[in-house]
Order: sequence, then C-alpha cells, then structure tokens
Amino acid sequence: MATIEYAHIDFNQDGMPIVSGTSTKVVELIADHLIWGWDAQQIHRQYPYLSLGQIHSALAYYYDHQQDINADMQRREKLVTESKARYGSGPASDKLKAAGQTP
Repeated sequence: MATIEYAHIDFNQDGMPIVSGTSTKVVELIADHLIWGWDAQQIHRQYPYLSLGQIHSALAYYYDHQQDINADMQRREKLVTESKARYGSGPASDKLKAAGQTP
C-alpha cells in the first residue's frame, strides 16, 4: 500500500499531524472547521501566519483521515470533561459565569 504524502503536513514528536514549519496541530484547524463552520478563508483570517495552501492541505489530510482525527477530538473532549469533573472550573471560567456567559 502506497503512503500518501501531504504538502505542508508534518508530524510532531508525538506523531500528531501538524502544519509544516509551525506547531499548529491539524486537529486545531479541523475543530474550528467543524465547530464554527469555518471554511479555508475564515481559518486563514484567524491564523494569518498560515497560507491557504497549508490550510487546504490540513483539510485534505482530515478528509482522508476523518476517523482518526474524530477519535482524537473525542478523546480530547473526554479529557476536558474528566478534568472539569475532577478539578472544577478555573478563575477564567468563574468570571465568564459571573458575567452571564457560559465557558
């Protein structure tokens, strides 16, 4: 089976796909894409140090590895939920709640 290489995608020491030349994880861009519904242009406005080519490569990588990245996002969400249950909220979260906003 041939290995597909993606322009602009490397892997960090933990094996996580990142945008080449940055520490930005592909999963971070994909979370913004899925949660906020951002397209490549909107992601570029939020991450102006990334080129559109880098962003499109991250999106292509995601659509070729959806199952793995979705599982990683679920794992991260579970860790956050467990951490909140174990340690409670922090000062920033408390300030948002006091202001009537949900963190």
